Amino acid sequence: MKNKVLMGLATLLMVALLSGCGKEPTAQIDAVNAAIEAAKTAEADVYLPAEFAAVQDSMNAVLADIETQKSKLFKKFGDVKVKLDETLGLVNQVAANVGAKKEEVKKEAETLLNDIKSVITENSTLVPKLPRGKEGEAAIEQIKADLATVDASVAEAQGLLDKGAFMDSLNKIQAAKEKAEGLNSEIKEVLTKARIRF
Repeated sequence: MKNKVLMGLATLLMVALLSGCGKEPTAQIDAVNAAIEAAKTAEADVYLPAEFAAVQDSMNAVLADIETQKSKLFKKFGDVKVKLDETLGLVNQVAANVGAKKEEVKKEAETLLNDIKSVITENSTLVPKLPRGKEGEAAIEQIKADLATVDASVAEAQGLLDKGAFMDSLNKIQAAKEKAEGLNSEIKEVLTKARIRF
């Protein structure tokens, strides 16, 4: 009889212990999801895409582990809780780094904007020196149209920069700078072939 009572108590203790470990950490899941949303609102997915993707991958792995544990008779969420804590730390670190990255992108965009303005100015002074001729006039008109496109892109990039869309502005400026420098090289090449000083 004594053995049966002890066996019954041991079974109850074991069930209580296993059911205590078997609770899904919903509060932690909600906290990590909220932190991920906050990081996304801070534009971590735009300014730190690789790091943000790592956070999402980590969370997806945790959720897969949770689903695996849910399907088991004796659920163990201890490892999942540790992984959730790690993911929360990672997402908080990413969110904290967004501000610095934004500032870095803003400074790079401003620098490129100043650089491209000098290339545009140089292009504007070189175009009148281009040789005219049968095909020259049509080529000059095409170059002027390309320069107008670059000017419009720069104005749009400046507007994006002023609105705080630093990454969009940077991308627009980089494309415009590449086009302006290509035109600059083309113009200088034509002037060099025509032996016109610039």
